[in-house]
Order: sequence, then C-alpha cells, then structure tokens
Amino acid sequence: MSVLVDAQNLQRVEHRVAQILAETESPVEVYAATLDAIGRTLGWELGAVWEVGPVDRRLRCVRTWHAGDGAPEFEALSERLTLEQGEGLPGRLLATGRPGWISDTPDDRNFPRADAARRAGLHAAFGFPLLSARGIVGVMEFFSSEARQPDERLLATVGALGSLVGQFVARRQAEVDVRASEFRLRAMLESALDAVVTMDHRGVVLDWNRAAEATFGFRAHEAIGRDMADLIVPPALRSAHRRGLARFLETEAGVILDKRLELTGRHKNGAEFPIELTITRIGLPGLPTFTGYLRDISDRVQADAEVRASRARLVEVADAERRRIQRNLHDGAQQRLTAVLLTLGRLRHDVPDGDGTQLDEAIDELTTGLQELRELAGGLHSSVLAERGLTPALEAIKLRAPVPVELAALPDRRLPDQVEAGAYYVVAEAIANVQKHAGASQVVVKAVARKNVLLVEVSDDGGGGADPEGDGMRGLLDRVEALGGSLEVDSPAGRGTRVRAQFPL
Repeated sequence: MSVLVDAQNLQRVEHRVAQILAETESPVEVYAATLDAIGRTLGWELGAVWEVGPVDRRLRCVRTWHAGDGAPEFEALSERLTLEQGEGLPGRLLATGRPGWISDTPDDRNFPRADAARRAGLHAAFGFPLLSARGIVGVMEFFSSEARQPDERLLATVGALGSLVGQFVARRQAEVDVRASEFRLRAMLESALDAVVTMDHRGVVLDWNRAAEATFGFRAHEAIGRDMADLIVPPALRSAHRRGLARFLETEAGVILDKRLELTGRHKNGAEFPIELTITRIGLPGLPTFTGYLRDISDRVQADAEVRASRARLVEVADAERRRIQRNLHDGAQQRLTAVLLTLGRLRHDVPDGDGTQLDEAIDELTTGLQELRELAGGLHSSVLAERGLTPALEAIKLRAPVPVELAALPDRRLPDQVEAGAYYVVAEAIANVQKHAGASQVVVKAVARKNVLLVEVSDDGGGGADPEGDGMRGLLDRVEALGGSLEVDSPAGRGTRVRAQFPL
C-alpha cells in the first residue's frame, strides 16, 4: 500500500499524536495509539517500540503494531531480541539520537532481522528516538512492503513527535517511580518497630505510623492535625519543646537535631514513660518539616536499673566483707602479734648483752610483719573511714602520702557509706598511681558534696600519659558505675593527670 506523504497527512499525524498524549495516561497505551496513528496515516504496515533498559542501556521491544495480516514471525523475533547501542535500526537510532531510514532492510548489513524481513516481504524502514530531558528513553520504528527512498519532511516531523512522546514517557516513568518510592516508604513506616512521627513548623502532626499508635495510644486520625506537644510531651516539658521549636525557626540552629536523646514521653492515658528520640529535618524546600523516631525504652531502663542495683549490692557485699576482714585482722591477728612482740621484748630485757642476737632478729622480723599486716588491713578498708567518715579518711591519706597533697575542698557532712567508700578508693588509687608513675611534685584533691551529687577530683602536675584502661582504673570505674556514677581520666602527655568521679547522692 502506498500513501502520499504530504503536508496535510503530516499535520494530521501531529494533531493526532498531540491528542493521544493529552488524553492517555499509560505509556503502553500511548505507544499503541501512536504506532497506529503514524502507521495508518502515513501508509506504513508494521511498527514497534523499543525501550532502553535503565541499568544495562540495552534495547528491548515492548510493543508491536501491524495493519492487515502483519508479519508474525518478524514481530515474534523482534520481541525476543535484545539490541546493543549501534546494533540494528533501533541501536543506530540510540547511538545517533536522530531519526534514520533504511531503503531496503533485507540488503542492510546492520539489520539482525534481515532474513525474517525478507520472508515477511518487508523492505523500507524508518525510525526515530524518543527523547527526554533524561536522555533517550526508547525508539519507534516502522516498516513497509515497498522499497522507499528517505523522506526528509517525514523524518523531521517524526523527530519532533519523538521528543513529545519521549517527554511524556519520561514524565510518566518518573511519576511511577515516585509512587513506588512513596509506597515503599509507607510500607517501611508502617512496618517499622519505632514510632515515626512527622510534624510541620508549627508543631502540628502530619504523619503517624502504626508503631506510634501502639506506643502512645492515639490512632492516626486522632493524632494527625493536632499539636504534637499536647499529644505526647509531658506537661512539664511542653514549654521547653515549644521554645526549642521557636528558636530553630528563628535561628535555624538545631540543638537536638540528629542526636539520640533519652527523654520522657506521655501516653494517651496520661502515663509517662522513658523514650529514646531522634529528630531530623526533612530536606525539602519551604517551611521546615521534621520527623521524629521514638522508641519506648521502659524495659531497657528497668533492666539497666536492675543491673546497677545488682552491681551496687555486689559492691556493698564486697565492702562489708573487706570491713569484716579488716576488723578481724585488727582485733585478732594484730592484737595477738602485738602481744607476742611485747613478750619478746620482755624476754630480751632479761637476756645478757651478746646472747640475744636471735631474739633481736625475731623482734625486728615480727615488727616488720606487724607493720605490713597493719598496711594490709588499712588497704582492705580504712578504719578511719568506717568510724569517722570521708573527710577524716582523706586527711589520713594526706598524712601518709609520699607526695605533698592539698585538700582543696572536703564534704562538711557524712554521706552514704557506699558513696564515701567509692570516693575514698578513687582518691587512694589516684594518689597511689601518682606515687608509682607520675613523678609529680604535688597532688590536689577536691571532694564537693552538692544537693544531689558528690564530685571528686584528683589532679597532679606529673608527666601525664596515664592509661585509663589500666587494671586499677578499670576496677575504680566498675565500682563508680556500680553506684550509678561516672569516672573520667584526662592525662595529656607532659601536662599532668586529672581523675574526676561523680557519685549520685
């Protein structure tokens, strides 16, 4: 069949394709209608659309069209093929980005379907790329049973149509990608174990997933559109929440953004419970929007509290055992050895000079052993600490210390036994480390009891470089943490060492 391709037919094709793009939603439907409009109006008998793979950039036939009986073998072969850039007519169009023409396909050396075209009686062919801002998204090709020479007006027209169709397809694909992304995001949010809450710049809830419903008791329709502070922030914290939001809107400086915080949340029934919270700003233009990721950590907080209580009980038991052993040594072994030493002294007094050498040696050895036993008992637990408290015990450490010690601050009252013991051992271990390793000329000790906390600091002017992971410090850290406190060691080389402990009262 031969149809005269004149200006009127080309205008008719342009109008019809524009109408198809305006009235059709699906790219597949656009392909079918556009193939039919171009093929029938311009007198071509068979057509096909090839799309470019988003990853491998290979061409695959996604739609064929024919007038009359068509060419079943040729169409089936097209649908099975995958073409590289530059391969066959579709590949050439992908490579050049311009419309192209083949006068007689069976004689074309770069036409993998030449044999099938010959058997189907197909000869002339033309095609054009589907262009978009994202590049070439596909190509269209048409075939005729006649051998035809290139028609530049036709190629110019279909080149323009290829841009229209390509932009339409790219736009629809982008919309599909966005919908798919939104669907995946929604699926992730709804299946997330953490509560995910989105709010706008006013603090109004925009989104509320299922985990948020389970965590805070409000259904999504109850939460969306309401002030988040009124929903899940305890009354005592609402003013701070609103001030922080107002400060961010004014300065764009987020104090808590993208940080993991432990705060208190409020359930619909009024119960307050510990939560872990991370807030991030959504990177969209316009007024800021925020997403919060919240997790109920009641179980974790309870477990941590139980662990701390257990560790504190272990420290208490260990301290009690140290005190028992210290008392036994002081009241038992030390007293007996002291009595033996006195007896030996009386015996030595009755022995003539020159005959008491062995007694002298025994007295010296017993005196040394008794002194070591006293030091051992004092190391197990200070009797001064047990009887008179932390301040006298630190003063006793100062008197015994081999380096000058300044007591810059001391508590003015008795503190809980475990806290006093913990503070005492921090100071004792720190000064012992100064003696062994620091080469310091002075040590400053501060112990300040405030309303809810005891701060203990030991600093020296030695060589620094202390290992905070050493056995002694590790044992102190365990003791301090068991009491719910914290221990820090700052020891830059050449600039002394500072050990700082904090105990809750």
